[in-house]
Amino acid sequence: MSADTAPADTASADTASAESPASARLAPASGDRRGSAYADDRHRRRYRLTLGGLIVLAVAIAVLMLTWDNQHPLFSEKWWRISNMRSESLIVIALVTLCHSFATVAFQTATNNRLITPSIMGFESLYILIQTAAVFFFGMSGLDQIDGFVQFLLQTAMMIAFAVLLYSWLFSGRLGNLHVMLLVGIIIGTGLGTLSTFLQRMLDPNEFDVLRARMFGNVGNANTDYLWFVIPVCLVTGASIWLMARRLNVVALGGEISTNLGMNHRRQVMLTLTLVTVLMAMSTALVGPMTFLGFLVATLAYSITDTHDHRRILPVAWLLGFVVLGGAYFLLRHVLPMVDTVTIIVELIGGITFLIVVLRRGRL
Repeated sequence: MSADTAPADTASADTASAESPASARLAPASGDRRGSAYADDRHRRRYRLTLGGLIVLAVAIAVLMLTWDNQHPLFSEKWWRISNMRSESLIVIALVTLCHSFATVAFQTATNNRLITPSIMGFESLYILIQTAAVFFFGMSGLDQIDGFVQFLLQTAMMIAFAVLLYSWLFSGRLGNLHVMLLVGIIIGTGLGTLSTFLQRMLDPNEFDVLRARMFGNVGNANTDYLWFVIPVCLVTGASIWLMARRLNVVALGGEISTNLGMNHRRQVMLTLTLVTVLMAMSTALVGPMTFLGFLVATLAYSITDTHDHRRILPVAWLLGFVVLGGAYFLLRHVLPMVDTVTIIVELIGGITFLIVVLRRGRL
């Protein structure tokens, strides 16, 4: 028996020794890929080069915005005064792009759809209705009555409460459905927009002309006196989304898979949508509606990063947003006399990008 079993043991040992080099070569590689967002080092290097290039572009745009056409002696009192005034616009652009980029990427992940934006929930329609109602009931002085800090908080609270109630009502129930929630959000947003249009048609032409400036997002509309409040709120909310990046990676797999992996998918989606609501409410109340900015930078970020990892997608989306909006603001304010068309052109580019993506995919 020992003689018969010896060859078998020897053969099994030989087989194990023959397979061990291959196993030794494959084990480290599979271990590396398990914790990596990229399939190989080439993709990782390309991401790092892209991230570095975007950082250089963002810094260059910031420096140009602060120093361009500032003819006073360098670092003089007047030079600093002008630079400080421009730095406020720079901070507003950074906040707006942070809100739209993080909110759109997180919203598309939560809804598992890369063709929609948080604006679909009616934030901007509610904002326009508030502005229109103020002018309709109080005249041209109505906008001044909603420009205080308390009024700013009220607008923000109304937008957040509107969205959270919608989430709680349509998504947290036993028959809750994310698609139904999105459909109802579209219908409510359309209804609010229709009511705003009805009120605008009854306005005096002079009053409508004053209101029209609030109907489009404009960095110049931002009241920088509120930055002390907006900055910490946006940073804390953005950091919360960043810290949830690994969970968002799981959410992106879908409800069934994430639930099988031990995640409470519905609760995670509700938390994500609430954070998205805070970012969008802050941005909209600060500068006004900007529908396609988030979609534009999110789409570009997905294409450039070519990864599923939100830790890498989110910073690229933010930098892309800053480069796009900051670059357009610099060119159209300091180089070309078209300062009022900055966000209109950005929205036009974002809308065209949306149409291209839809036509390429052939479906919504």
